Amino acid sequence: MSNESTPRIEPLLPSDWDATVHDAVSAFPASRDFVLNNWQSGDARGMNGLGAILNHPALAKAFLTFNNHVAMTNTLSKRICELLILRVSWLRRSEYEFQQHVILGLRAGLTTDEIDRLQEGPQAEGWDATDADLLRAADDLVSDAHVNQHTWARLSQQFSTEQMMDIVFTVGCYEVLGMAFKSFGVPFEDSLEPMSEEVRARMHNLS
Repeated sequence: MSNESTPRIEPLLPSDWDATVHDAVSAFPASRDFVLNNWQSGDARGMNGLGAILNHPALAKAFLTFNNHVAMTNTLSKRICELLILRVSWLRRSEYEFQQHVILGLRAGLTTDEIDRLQEGPQAEGWDATDADLLRAADDLVSDAHVNQHTWARLSQQFSTEQMMDIVFTVGCYEVLGMAFKSFGVPFEDSLEPMSEEVRARMHNLS
């Protein structure tokens, strides 16, 4: 089990951002502005994850350009994006990513019951057919890098080609971030509520 509280790569905080870093982070303006407006008050959730990536400005600029699309101009609804992100975060056992997106998921219209239920996956009782298939798509991509043909066929009846592509790339984007956050040992910000021991035990199959 990874320890996301002991940094392997120290987050680069805004006080240490030079012109090259400012250029890189500007590829995702909403994230940049949120951190700059809130970090001194201690309420800049996501600052540590962003700060870790900014240790490599060229990589950060390239990735944040992609991340900006997924977060800001995605053809999917915010609710669907957060459903997919939370599922891949759960499957990859990325506590930092999951807890960040619990907050964003609630803002996007997910309920606390749905956030609890997505931990069980598409087979849990209570999902409508579309949500279940979206979760199946996330599961398929994480396990096999391929959406099952039956799941694809059902989803493509409801979603455009661009939306189907965004399903795959949303999962892929946050798969990469989950790997990064765990491998770099990104710590929770003080303003990010820790994961409960019960949920943490379920995530890591310790219960």
